[in-house]
Amino acid sequence: MAQASVRKVRETALASAAVDGGFCLDAQVIQAIFEHAKPLGHHEVPANLNLGFGFLYYGLVRTLRPSHVVVIGSGFGFSVVCLALAMRDNGKGRLSFVDPSYSVLADGPFKTMGGTSQWDDPEKVTRHFARFGVDRIVTHYRMRSEEFFSAYPALNLPAINVAFIDGNHSFTNVRQDFRATLQHAGKNAYVLLHDTNIYVRELVRHAGVKRWINILKRESSMFEVIDFPFSSGVAIVRVLEEDAWKSLGPASPR
Repeated sequence: MAQASVRKVRETALASAAVDGGFCLDAQVIQAIFEHAKPLGHHEVPANLNLGFGFLYYGLVRTLRPSHVVVIGSGFGFSVVCLALAMRDNGKGRLSFVDPSYSVLADGPFKTMGGTSQWDDPEKVTRHFARFGVDRIVTHYRMRSEEFFSAYPALNLPAINVAFIDGNHSFTNVRQDFRATLQHAGKNAYVLLHDTNIYVRELVRHAGVKRWINILKRESSMFEVIDFPFSSGVAIVRVLEEDAWKSLGPASPR
């Protein structure tokens, strides 16, 4: 995409945002989030511009002021945008967005639930995040999470301060994503896990987020966990010790 086109999109986003005093969540920006980043299961209410958990994501990053945020999986970029807008208002930080851009139609429900291949075209991805003025903050890695973490040293990325896990929801994959995240994080890192409240999928073993949260709760010397069981649910996990991932056993449970 031509640089002039990217610049125009970015300037439009900046012009519509209330950036005075470092706060961009005005009504126009929130409306754009609903229209283009399309929250799904985040306790949102479009009628009164209530971003639901989106405000939680924004507020957490504004409070913690992280240098590096990692997001694993996003249907239309809602979590990415809310987190990145907070980083923009903080005036610091970078966000690594990991999503292979699977489609439920092309790749099947066992690889993705509701995926629509939103992240195939790099120029389209740039325009999407430029709309919110965060394209210089967000770097998209079109790869699976295990590929991303395997390449982590070569990518020369800093330690993870905040992570948002919303990829493959099987118990094994959630466990692996959480454990791999912690290997590149440390004490007082925060990890958010989306979809903690999808009980039907948990019952038929099509998801394992809730089961994984219950395991973390038993490791109370290593993790603090708070779950918000509204809509699809989200949990925030605070890491209490360095190398806490070692308490979780081997990478692939037998």
